[in-house]
Amino acid sequence: MNVTQALATARDLGLSRLDASLLLAHRLQQRREWLIAHPEAPVAAPLLQAFCHDCGRSADGMPVAYLTGRREFMGLELRVTADVLVPRPETETLVQWAIECVRALPPSPAPRVIDLGTGSGAIALALAAACPGIDITATDASAAALAVARANAQRLGAKLRLASGDWWSAVPGERFDLAVANPPYVAVGDPHLAALRHEPQQALVAGAAGLDALRCIIEGARPHLSGWLLLEHGWDQAQAVQRLLSQAGFSSIEARNDLNGVARCSGAQLD
Repeated sequence: MNVTQALATARDLGLSRLDASLLLAHRLQQRREWLIAHPEAPVAAPLLQAFCHDCGRSADGMPVAYLTGRREFMGLELRVTADVLVPRPETETLVQWAIECVRALPPSPAPRVIDLGTGSGAIALALAAACPGIDITATDASAAALAVARANAQRLGAKLRLASGDWWSAVPGERFDLAVANPPYVAVGDPHLAALRHEPQQALVAGAAGLDALRCIIEGARPHLSGWLLLEHGWDQAQAVQRLLSQAGFSSIEARNDLNGVARCSGAQLD
C-alpha cells in the first residue's frame, strides 16, 4: 500500500485528511509536506499496521496529539502526553493579550509573569519566546504535568522557572506584574466531557458551574499580583467571571473574543 491508499483507508474510518496526514507522517518519520510530494511512496506492512491502529484510536476519540506526542502552538512544537491537555487554538487569544500586557510594562526590572496551571507549558513558553526579557514562573499541581513542561522548556532552550502547587499556593509570599491562567472551567456533568474522556479530567472539570478554579484564582490574587490577571474561560462564562473580578476589587475589566467572535478570555487589573 502507498501513501495515497493509506490516507484513503483513514478517510474510510472517518478521519479528516489533516489528522490522517499527521498520523501517517508520524509513523513514517516524515513531515506532512513529504506526503504531498510522495503520494506513491510505499508504506511498509509494520508501519501500515501501526498507522491503522492509530487511526482506530483516533476514531475512538483519542486526540491525535497524544498519538504523535506533539502539538504545534504559536509556532512552537510542544511535546504532549495524556498527563496534560492538548493546547488549543483559542488559547492563542489569551497569549496574544498577555504579550500586549508585557510589552506595556517597563523592561527593567524584568517583568515578573506567572502562568497558573501550566500543563504542557504552552502559555509560558509562548510568552517566553515572544518576550525574552521576562522572568516567568509556571505552576501546576500535577508533578507529571510539570515534568512535561520542564522537558518542553529544556528542548526549546527556554528559561522557565517551575513551581509545584495548587494555584497561588505554589508561590507563597511572591508578587507578579502579570498573571495568566487557562484553568479547568467545565461543569461537572457537562455533555461535552464525553468527547474529552481521554484528556486529564482534573484539568477540565471545576465544580457544579465550572467556576471553582476561576474563583480560587481571582479571590487569591491580591497578595500576589500588582497588575493584570488574564483568564481563559468557557464560551458562556464571561459575565460570571467578570462579576467575580468585580467582587474581588479588580478594575479595568475587559473581555477578548476568539476567532469566532465569542468572549473566551476576561481580564482585569489590581493596583
